[in-house]
Amino acid sequence: MDPRLDRDTSNCSIARTLEIVGEKWTILILREVWYGSSRFSDFERVLGCPRNLLATRLRLLVKEGILAAETYKEPGARSRPKYVITPKGMDLVPAVMGLLQWGDRYRADPEGPAVEARHRGCGGHVQAQIHCSEGHPVQADDIESIPGPGFRMKPAQ
Repeated sequence: MDPRLDRDTSNCSIARTLEIVGEKWTILILREVWYGSSRFSDFERVLGCPRNLLATRLRLLVKEGILAAETYKEPGARSRPKYVITPKGMDLVPAVMGLLQWGDRYRADPEGPAVEARHRGCGGHVQAQIHCSEGHPVQADDIESIPGPGFRMKPAQ
């Protein structure tokens, strides 16, 4: 049996993550949260996502602890939820920044990117980068995948 080809992938962290955030509208909702949107009507207006789909995605993000729903009330109106990012949601920033960086490089408008990510402290461009636990920058071809504690082979047939 070949460990690369005959491994059990049912416990793959990438696949499990994509079950939650691997849908276009989910990532775009997170983008809008990072851009400052927090209300259902804001998301609906900016994204143009069907209401039922938007409601489903927001419920999933809250259920998974990526967003939290907090109640707000404008004078003379009923209470409504607003959505705020949680620490678990903030941990997705590098992944989404990686998508933005790739998109800016290969899929941006001919005039350039629609939005630039800048460090609020100094104004420098923000870049997604990979580092090892020792702090060294790592390129894709420097990464090796080895069996981890949850590794298992497919059952023999």
